[in-house]
Amino acid sequence: MKTLSEDLCKLIDPAIVSTAKEVLDEHSIDRWYASGMPDVVVLAQSTEDVCAVMRYANEHEIPVYTRGAGVGYVGGCVPVNGGIALSVAEMDKILELNPADGCVVTQPGVITGDIQEAARNVGWYYPPDPASLKECSIGGNIATNAGGPRCLKYGVTKQYVLGLTVVNAAGEVLKLGGRCHKNKTGFDLASLMVGSEGMLGVITEATLRIIPHPETRAMLGASFTDFSQAAAAVQSILDSGVLPSALEITDAFTLAAAREYLGEDKLPPGDAYLMVEIDGRVSSLATEIESLKTFLEELGALRIELARDEAECERIWQLRRDFSYSLRHTGLTKLNEDIVVPRSKLVELVEFANELQQETGISVACFGHAGDGNIHTNLMVENYTDPEIKRVADQALDKLFTWVLDNNGAITGEHGVGIAKKRWIKQALGEVGYTTHLVVKKAMDPKGILNPGKFLD
Repeated sequence: MKTLSEDLCKLIDPAIVSTAKEVLDEHSIDRWYASGMPDVVVLAQSTEDVCAVMRYANEHEIPVYTRGAGVGYVGGCVPVNGGIALSVAEMDKILELNPADGCVVTQPGVITGDIQEAARNVGWYYPPDPASLKECSIGGNIATNAGGPRCLKYGVTKQYVLGLTVVNAAGEVLKLGGRCHKNKTGFDLASLMVGSEGMLGVITEATLRIIPHPETRAMLGASFTDFSQAAAAVQSILDSGVLPSALEITDAFTLAAAREYLGEDKLPPGDAYLMVEIDGRVSSLATEIESLKTFLEELGALRIELARDEAECERIWQLRRDFSYSLRHTGLTKLNEDIVVPRSKLVELVEFANELQQETGISVACFGHAGDGNIHTNLMVENYTDPEIKRVADQALDKLFTWVLDNNGAITGEHGVGIAKKRWIKQALGEVGYTTHLVVKKAMDPKGILNPGKFLD
């Protein structure tokens, strides 16, 4: 749209405004299958750039889709109504690292793994660790309230957001929270922005809490006869008074795919696999990991791999990462659903997944964060572009989400709602909850220009 790009070039540096086809294509998708072509892309460099774009968009009622690294799984940044794709990926500087205040100040385009590394270099720790931490950006993490394996012990992104700089729909700057670790001044609007999926404002700066880094870590990889035995071990570990930093579980389908991909000899026996990571002081961890090993043996583990240092821990974590590659290697389309159930429902979830598989003929792979019930329940579909297969798969998803909600679960724990889970949002929130979301949206974005076409439309 020539007039739009020309107008924006008068307000901001023309070098950061693009209508080039390859740039538009890049900003039309994330890692879900949906796409939508923007009319123009703005590669913002500063809060001032964002303000100028938002003032213009608000005046002319033009849709704005904020985008970070673009590695989401629900179509959250896809510009379904055209308009402006506002990228903050080049706002990628860590502005301050301050252990004395226990915080790091960062722009939204900084890669999450780089924040972790910067904190680690001074002996401090930013714990949230989504699987894509080496490529996802902190702005996107905040927009979706991202988690990861270590949120069992350390919590998700919202527990680490102290303050935000946000540009609202009218192009005004909001300073929310700050750098104090306690702050009860007015409404907690910073927390309101966490998980808002780009529909309430554009985050241009974040002040994040960091904590002292644990001295060391150790891990166990334990195989079990079946999933129910491994799930029982999860609860037994927690009942014993141990709080692992990570507690991951894997089902039989995923293990079978991994044996096919990596080789039979690379995987332990059994139809379930449990990964347990603990961290703490060097002086105590050696004893703790041995005690945990004995405990799991008593619970019936078939084989236990022990990792006592960083290199050995990474070997076990690489196996966890290889599970995802193994599922991709099957050649099936992975519908990656990040549902959450109460921990007591883990076995029932996998039993339901098996029933769903029998009923639909669609394979289901379950693995993920057993400690907090956030199990990635992946429908492995042969050809999702085929209309009939897509219909069956969508019906299977409907049954999955309905079962999850009926069992006091949640339809998303990390990825967000976006487009992918839009059809279930009213069922998930309830009528009053959904209406309340609309009231907040209307107050923050009266003209509805921020990320329209997503779960509140």
